[in-house]
Amino acid sequence: MEEVVGMLNDIVWSNALIILCLGTGLYFSIRTRFLQVRHFKEMFRLLFDGKSTESGVSSFQALSMSLAGRVGTGNIAGVATAIAFGGPGALFWMWLVAFLGASTAFVEATLAQIYKEKHLGEFRGGPAFYIERGLGVKWFGVLFAIVSVISAGVLLPGVQANSVADGIKNAFQLDTWITGIGVVLIFAAIVFGGVKRIAKFTEYIVPFMAIGYMLIAVVIIIADIQQLPDVIMLVFKSAFNMEAGFGAVFGLAVQWGVKRGIYSNEAGQGTAPHIAAAANVSHPVKQGLVQSFSVYIDTLLVCSATGFMLLMTGKYNVHNPAFGTGGASEFLYSGAQNIAVGPGYTQSAMDSVFPGFGSYFVAIALFFFAFTTILAYYYIAETNISYLTRKFESPIYNYILKIIMMLVIMYGSVNQAKLAWDIGDIGVGLMAWFNIIAIILLQRPALAALKDYEKQRKAGKDPVFNPEDIGVSNAHIWNTIHKNKDV
Repeated sequence: MEEVVGMLNDIVWSNALIILCLGTGLYFSIRTRFLQVRHFKEMFRLLFDGKSTESGVSSFQALSMSLAGRVGTGNIAGVATAIAFGGPGALFWMWLVAFLGASTAFVEATLAQIYKEKHLGEFRGGPAFYIERGLGVKWFGVLFAIVSVISAGVLLPGVQANSVADGIKNAFQLDTWITGIGVVLIFAAIVFGGVKRIAKFTEYIVPFMAIGYMLIAVVIIIADIQQLPDVIMLVFKSAFNMEAGFGAVFGLAVQWGVKRGIYSNEAGQGTAPHIAAAANVSHPVKQGLVQSFSVYIDTLLVCSATGFMLLMTGKYNVHNPAFGTGGASEFLYSGAQNIAVGPGYTQSAMDSVFPGFGSYFVAIALFFFAFTTILAYYYIAETNISYLTRKFESPIYNYILKIIMMLVIMYGSVNQAKLAWDIGDIGVGLMAWFNIIAIILLQRPALAALKDYEKQRKAGKDPVFNPEDIGVSNAHIWNTIHKNKDV
């Protein structure tokens, strides 16, 4: 099983996908004139724009749901894995993916808003919707929806559940099957309450968990603040093969940094647009900018906090500790030699500063991080099921999805970590391939919407979207809204 999954993973995550992800981010950064820099202040202003309605959620609720998907096990176990296999330089490549990916996240989220629909009284949207309506290629949209249901509903939840069970076992010596049952029961209690309950839960939990984790990380960094300049220098030297000891892992730094970066911040992956489409805003670009900001929160803040903790405390290992060449790099290879790759690295780092507390804190943080991500995966899978079953409008398919995901969560909790990660990587890679190709082909409406938004803002208006102004004729929700306002 591991050999087959590993072979598929190598095919999906070839150098071609890595180049495609970085190249697409650079391309959209140039086309949008680096909106991730120009509109940074606007992103922050828009966080609390829009209000929740019966059909859609507020911008902040959509941001929280999006961060629920982005801020997950990838921010704790994923960063540890990237540094373990790719060296300190992997952290730099995660930063680069986030910076360039912010523009990609903008494009996909804006397209999701433009082409969203209403199903069973709620806004729904995502790559499958904008592929069908924007590109006019229904079979491509159906294919993406099928892959998304399989990835988000079957492949990806196991990774999150595995990290939760692993982290709790490290801290509390609790059997993984017990943790699995607990996660399944809490998951059922929330998802059977519908999308509104998911939005409410993430609205309160996500800010709390992110801020709490960041505060602890800052304390650890301050405790070893004299190490920070050397560690930052080491990250850059390792990233660009400027230090002799990292020559053998340079390619791995790029590969693991990009892979874990995309897995963590989801830019271009095609998952976040599903949630972006649920927001109730007056202009698609508003939610596009908010989604760009969420990439910063995920990688430049939370992932960096984990990375610095690991590097400054020296509680991580690389594939070959013999690469150490003295100085800072030699220090970094000390400690954690017998800990399996994953959340244990981060727990060891926190324990070195907070003995007897660090492991417990990481286990609890990991539970909230990963559990909210599982909820986001459910919403993504449910959205694609709604796309595939629009003509039937029956809730039975969603009940089947709930049962399947409960079984997957249980299986992932007791599964081997490496196999769980490899299976999850295949799901991420497949979705990224389909989605990036789609948004490259369908970029014009998103870029035109950005110009329209900037034009209205320059005129001192609160931008309101009329699809006819940018030459889009099949944005049904927006056409209906505009006609009703005219009436």
